[in-house]
Amino acid sequence: MAAYKREMVRHQGREVRKGVPAENLVSFFKNIVQLHSPAEITFVCIGTDRSTGDALGPLTGSLLQESGMENVIGTLSSPCDADTLEKKLALIPAHHAIIAIDACLGPKNAVSTYYLSNNPLIPAQSVGGKLPPVGQYSVAAVVNANGPRPYSILQMTSLHLVMGMSRTIADAAIEAWKWRQTFHS
Repeated sequence: MAAYKREMVRHQGREVRKGVPAENLVSFFKNIVQLHSPAEITFVCIGTDRSTGDALGPLTGSLLQESGMENVIGTLSSPCDADTLEKKLALIPAHHAIIAIDACLGPKNAVSTYYLSNNPLIPAQSVGGKLPPVGQYSVAAVVNANGPRPYSILQMTSLHLVMGMSRTIADAAIEAWKWRQTFHS
């Protein structure tokens, strides 16, 4: 692993994460669109349609794409999962800011909250996966409590919860994009 990636992983491991409620999502996205042109932002929605808990990314990506958002990678019809992540990241123009969106497991009291960060996220970390850090910004949605069998926990996660959290993320991003259009008109 490259030295800069090792340091990023070390730094992320020390970062104290705190789940925040859905109300914080709009301001998080507004801050991003104040710094970057929406045309130069790519959403990387990580996950698979083959696991209820891990479908948050592709569900969110599909909702974003259906609403007319440009530059969305990872949808239900074309997931961005462990097998395709690196190939899909290579297609993103170097000057684009990346917002990574993924499901995660966390403490029981954090379920239904979001970890928002101006740092990359490391996909599959809760299940012991070895994937590269993704994004300049990240949204990790806590879809269930972590436990001894993370794959099983993701499989048995409530689809209702995952769909609701996906809709909330997509709605917040869409609201921020509309706000930017009004703000810059």
